[in-house]
Amino acid sequence: MATEIIPQAIYDARTLGKPRMLLLGFQHMFAMFGATVLVPALTGLSVSATLLFAGVGTLIFHLITKCKVPAFLGSSFAFIGGYAAVVAMGAAQGLDQAASLPYACIGVFFAGLMYFVLAALIKAFGVKKVMRFFPPVVTGPIIIAIGLTLSGSALNNCKTNWWIALVAVLIIIVCNIWGKKIIKIIPVLLAVFGSYLVAACFGQVDFSKVGEAAWIGLPFKFEDTAFHVFADPNWGLVLTAIITIVPISLATMIEHIGDICAISSTTGHNYLEDPGLNRTLLGDGIATAVASMFGAPANTTYGENTGVLNLTRVFDPRVIRIAAGLAILFSFCPKFAAVISAMPAATIGGVSLVLYGMIAAVGLRNLIENHVDLGAPRNLIIVALILVLAVGVSYGPGNISFTVGKATIALSGLAIAALTGVIVNAILPGKDYEFKGGDVK
Repeated sequence: MATEIIPQAIYDARTLGKPRMLLLGFQHMFAMFGATVLVPALTGLSVSATLLFAGVGTLIFHLITKCKVPAFLGSSFAFIGGYAAVVAMGAAQGLDQAASLPYACIGVFFAGLMYFVLAALIKAFGVKKVMRFFPPVVTGPIIIAIGLTLSGSALNNCKTNWWIALVAVLIIIVCNIWGKKIIKIIPVLLAVFGSYLVAACFGQVDFSKVGEAAWIGLPFKFEDTAFHVFADPNWGLVLTAIITIVPISLATMIEHIGDICAISSTTGHNYLEDPGLNRTLLGDGIATAVASMFGAPANTTYGENTGVLNLTRVFDPRVIRIAAGLAILFSFCPKFAAVISAMPAATIGGVSLVLYGMIAAVGLRNLIENHVDLGAPRNLIIVALILVLAVGVSYGPGNISFTVGKATIALSGLAIAALTGVIVNAILPGKDYEFKGGDVK
């Protein structure tokens, strides 16, 4: 398969020198940090363990994908409803949140194993047959929906202090458009530091917990891991957690395909073919399974870092691995986690506002470059359903829940939209797409 060489893109960051590569690694780490630590903040999982296994999971992913895909794996928001559901079920049986979360992690472990199943099907039947169910008319709107549904969290963060968020946005714009040399390729990092510094100067940052935090500490405790459950298991809750959480993986695997398509479109290299969708799915699944057993959230390929790739045009996976190494290193430093936790929400919001918009733009470009005919009624219906369901459910009723036996399954708007898009595309006549290996833009 021929790689599309994108003008002004950098495919080998070693040409920039080690100091600049390190700065780029820091930039990717900071880009994922806000959203990654938000998941444990919402679920009650360990922030340090989350950071550790985001780094470990990313390195596992790169190892399995032959170090070819510039993807960073961070905390998945898709499973938040699953964690909450299992905690509620645990509370009904007299367990507190800390005791219930390891059961949820077991459910996430089995959800990670589902990636093995899809990867095996692709290996057995070929990516061409599988990708018939994921044409650009489905993956393009899903990528757009990922950006649009994430945008709500960015705006919620921005509104905590709009002028601090505006500082971050302006720094990115100025650096990316008028910046020279290294300034042009680290706009996100400069936006984070610049906005954070301005906020600190105006007394908008609470550093009290930073002083209390230790310099060195272990990222997780044994009692917070899934292994702890098997010392005295509640098998009913184990089964309930698996039934509740595993179905969510159907949606996250579709999201994974959308993310890999987005990265392919951004870098000009079709990763669905090389190293192969089966490998990217396997890497994501193993990373999720490993993280969950140690009490960290499920992992997923991170759109924030795809946004950084699109912004900086530095596509070398080595930079992502540097970011992963930094995440592992800093997971052993509670003081660093406290410094990041003290970062104003508006700073995260301002940076995310641009990055999430970049994701949506990549999805739109995916539709245009693959010449999706929106004049065709079937295509228009598929795109309309995906976008309306993803945005409507997310900002309307929230997660849609239903009961299977005694288990409650909650699906996000994005999950429902992705499943609907795949099913409707498979059912409606008039499919005009054939995956040729080199046609994913």
